[in-house]
Parts: sequence; structure tokens; C-alpha cells
Amino acid sequence: METRKTYRAYCLDLDGTVYRGSEIVEEAAEFIEQLQQQEIEPFYITNNASKTQQQLQDKLAGFGIAAKKERIMSSAIAAAKYIKRWYPEKTVYMIGSDGLDQALRQEGLERVEEEADIVLIGLDRSITYDKLATACLEVRKGAVFLSTNKDLAFPSEKGFLPGNGAITRLVSASTGVEPVFIGKPEIHMLEAIQHESGFEKSEMVMIGDNYDTDIQAGIRFGIDTIHVNTGVSSTETVVEKEHPPTYTIDNLGYWKI
Repeated sequence: METRKTYRAYCLDLDGTVYRGSEIVEEAAEFIEQLQQQEIEPFYITNNASKTQQQLQDKLAGFGIAAKKERIMSSAIAAAKYIKRWYPEKTVYMIGSDGLDQALRQEGLERVEEEADIVLIGLDRSITYDKLATACLEVRKGAVFLSTNKDLAFPSEKGFLPGNGAITRLVSASTGVEPVFIGKPEIHMLEAIQHESGFEKSEMVMIGDNYDTDIQAGIRFGIDTIHVNTGVSSTETVVEKEHPPTYTIDNLGYWKI
């Protein structure tokens, strides 16, 4: 396959696209190396809000991928940037882990335990009733309700475990308030990249394996999309969608730079 278009911003999903759990997708690693040889640094886009930029950079380094930390965009980082942009100087009550806490600190946002302007929920493996109760009380008092992503479950070696979307749904069900979700398939991560880097939408492309998150995010944001058949959604499924990806390839080895 010949290159059909050259982009300035290649936005790569991680799990299922660049790697699968603890295994690298070789064609993706080679694709990234080809981009870097042409002095194009891709962006790395993940709904995972629990890991810090450093942890994600270290994981990629373990696969031999030299990713620039500032090019890693998790739903935690996007959430912090969203708050900094649209709710400057507002306080945050947070449920989440190190990735979300560090993202808020990087943007200079203040965390509080009560009387919060914003309630932000990310995956918290040490969740307690008291944390959930506080979130509900703050939302009921009028705090803006945000959540990093709507993933109801995520895979582990034990099977599928409750995801952030399940935690968020409990607070939403109790309060009757729907949150603003930040992660894919919403557009906020891609919008943050465009806002900070100044790309035109025609210069951006979203690459991923999951139609319902990666590809939908690109479609909703109005940029080109490339589906790879290396993870969740099969090629046969996505080509039948009402709004199919711009391009569908088996793996990134078929996309020549």
C-alpha cells in the first residue's frame, strides 16, 4: 500500500495498537521508528488514567520505543488540561490514583476534600464508600462532575475487572447527574493536542484498533482515521459501519511513510 497522505500529527492509541498488554506490536514499533527518522514525533493517546507520563514512557521504552514525555496524552492529563483551560483557579475533589494526581499537580490545580468546585473521577483500586459518598455530596452541592473515561471494565490476568466507568456510574446513579467524560470516544484528548500544538485538523490522524473508542474519537473530532486490525475491532466489522474509518489496514506495516 502506498502512502495516501502525509500528516504532521500522528495520534496513536496504545493498548491494541502499539502493544498488546506486555507484548509489542512489531509493525507499530517499526512505524514509529520510521516517523522519528523523518523527525516526526507521534502522539500517544490512552484512556488509562492510572499511570503517570513517566510510567507510560518507561513502558514504551521497555519495548524499545523512545517516546517524548510531552507527547503522551492520557485521559488524566487531558482532564487536568480541560480543567485548567475551562475552569481556571477552581478546586478539585479527586478520586483516582497517581496518574491523575500528578496530572493535576502538573497543571497547578488545587485538590480539596470538601467544598470542591469540581469532582473528578478516575480509576481508583483503593476505592472506599467514604470516597464515593464525598463525591456524591459534592456533586449534589453543585460541583462540576467530570470523569476520565467511561470504560466499564478492563482486562487483567484474572479476567475483566471493574473500570472507571463503573465507579462513575455509581455516583451518577446516586446523584442523577451525568458527568462530562474526557477519554475516547470523546474529543477532549485530540482537542488538547490541537489547542497546544496549533495543528489544523487536516494535518491530524487518529490511529487505533478499537472502533468504538479510537476511531469514534477521530470521527467526532473531524480528523482522518486509520483502523488497524491488531486489537479489539476486526476489519470485517468496521468496514460495515455507517461511518467507517478513513483507512483500514491490517497493521501499520502496510502504511509506508
